[in-house]
Amino acid sequence: MNSTQYKHTNQLIYESSPYLLQHAHNPVNWYPWGQEALDKAQYEHKLIIISIGYAACHWCHVMEHESFESEEVANHMNANFVCIKVDREERPDIDQVYMNAVQLISGQGGWPLNCITLPDGRPIWGGTYFPTPNWLDMLAQVSNFVKQNPDKAEHQAKTLTQGIQSSEMIVEEANKSNVSLNDLDEIFENWKSDIDYLEGGHTHAPKFPLPIGYQFLLHYYSISQNEDALKAVTITLDKMADGGIYDQVGGGFSRYSTDTHWKVPHFEKMLYDNAQLVSLYAAAYQQTKNPYYQTIVAETVAFIESELTSEEGGFFASLDADSEGEEGKFYVWTATELKEVLGKNADLIIDYYNVTEKGNWENGVNILLKKESDKTIANNYNITESELTKRVLEAKERLLKERSKRVRPGLDDKMLTAWNGLMTKGLIDAYRAFNDKKYLDMALKNAAFINQKLKTSDNRLYRNYKNGKATINGFLDDYAFTIEAFIAIYQATFDEKWLIQAQQLTEYCLVHFKDESSGMFYYTSDADAALIARKMELSDNVIPSSNSAMAKNLYVLGQYFYNDSYIEMAKNRLNNIRKSTATGGTYYANWDILMAWLASEPYEVAIVGEHCEAKRKEFDTYYLPNVFVSGGITEGTLPTLEGRLVAGETIIYVCQNKVCSLPVRDVEVSPTTPSEGEIKGQGAMNLIQNQPVK
Repeated sequence: MNSTQYKHTNQLIYESSPYLLQHAHNPVNWYPWGQEALDKAQYEHKLIIISIGYAACHWCHVMEHESFESEEVANHMNANFVCIKVDREERPDIDQVYMNAVQLISGQGGWPLNCITLPDGRPIWGGTYFPTPNWLDMLAQVSNFVKQNPDKAEHQAKTLTQGIQSSEMIVEEANKSNVSLNDLDEIFENWKSDIDYLEGGHTHAPKFPLPIGYQFLLHYYSISQNEDALKAVTITLDKMADGGIYDQVGGGFSRYSTDTHWKVPHFEKMLYDNAQLVSLYAAAYQQTKNPYYQTIVAETVAFIESELTSEEGGFFASLDADSEGEEGKFYVWTATELKEVLGKNADLIIDYYNVTEKGNWENGVNILLKKESDKTIANNYNITESELTKRVLEAKERLLKERSKRVRPGLDDKMLTAWNGLMTKGLIDAYRAFNDKKYLDMALKNAAFINQKLKTSDNRLYRNYKNGKATINGFLDDYAFTIEAFIAIYQATFDEKWLIQAQQLTEYCLVHFKDESSGMFYYTSDADAALIARKMELSDNVIPSSNSAMAKNLYVLGQYFYNDSYIEMAKNRLNNIRKSTATGGTYYANWDILMAWLASEPYEVAIVGEHCEAKRKEFDTYYLPNVFVSGGITEGTLPTLEGRLVAGETIIYVCQNKVCSLPVRDVEVSPTTPSEGEIKGQGAMNLIQNQPVK
């Protein structure tokens, strides 16, 4: 970048983060987080402004334009503060600390996050978005308060820091209790009041997808057959796919809806949302066989492939909400535009996507969304549903081609290990649901990318990759979601190297992240420079917590390797958090999935023999969240397969808690005469579903 064409250039010019580079020519003398800025604050006895955001954040852009591009504002900031910019996606550890501070101060948080600290980094005040007059007023008030009341400022910093250090920290729970199906029933009953059974999602705006919540509800339904749980999932998935939160032309989901109808999104498109939603829609397809869910997965993966995939196989972080300075401009249409692009097909598509002449949003533009069923639209136009589908697909192609001529939203092209792990898991889930090898190929290429570019020979992970360089020591979520992805690859391929690598990464976490007093994991490695607090990530949110993901990983790996210590660690971590799960709803959903495994013992299914892959694909036509599958043409090295090869046969073993039924040869009810020692007339699914032999 040629900085000579700009009036101002600050220390962010040397960074690789697109978010930090967006601020590199602000008149504010920004520094990246690091020792230079922290030392400067101490030496000059200045307060610190820690301003945190991310590249796709709309209000971050607004505050930059209003305040950080203003020379008047910059002069005040530069004279009185050391100013630090942080990309929350690169440094979630810093974001956790100062988000916690702002939540303690104001009761809420969000981005942009702006926190004022003493020269040693301890917070004294903060908030989120400030209009320029409020920002200048707040800075002046805080400066004057510290100068006039140094003792009170010290007390405020001490109190806030103690609050940060104690929040989301946990001690080991000595009282241990067994988990039962009644616990899962209680969780769902407490959750139901927050479920919108008309529009899906929770009952209030804004609405975030929160995919892990619906993964638990699917799992719970498979155990309980509670129709309300399944309805909560399907109404949410249907309404999101029909709504403006979904890109009806190009595929993929925006981060959240500003209303209760999924109509108006904040238009940023995040890798982590789409990764998890691919997993969720694939699982829902396995359960319901609704072809609409297959379409959504295919279109979302196509979006990821075309817009968020690097040549090396890594996945980029996000697309901005804004283009040409306007939120959503890339995605919206006027009725006139649709008529010009679609010609004689326009009237049908205008009805199909709820377009009006005056616009269904602001400034005369339309967000494309569906309100009527395909059957209703087809009947209104006296055509078949298949003809409607054909015409909609033709329209999408034309609109996508026309849209490609517009100024595109900004791309955040850094590649984060944790989010890449989530996407690889999503692709594997899609591969197993739909048997599309393209999904497997994309997942394997990404896993190889992680191994080659982001993992060291001693199993340490980096957080970030950009411009051919890996940077920042990995955090717990980088390990947790990579481990989960590698386990998933093993389950889809029976290639043991992925399971072994998952175990090696787990062992690294036990050495470098574990808190010996509670058994939980810290978010940061013991190799990282200390912040004012070493945090734990315990509750699930738009992304599952790294502690819940690691607890599940320990449990699954414990099953595969017959490692009882892993299983016991998983149980202990859940026990520590149990008191929060009953009323925590979606914010403990990933913990609830682990609880479901403990309440309803998972099945170990081992498939050994020449046709193991074909048999696995038969199993994958079912939704089986409580089945851990292993297999191979040979016995391999896993204890789950030991001594189970029968020459010339492909045999299926179904076990629970290391107790196995007699082997079978078929997934469905056996159509042939059973061999000696085989259950008569029974297939593996009878054993898994506890169905009686017919």
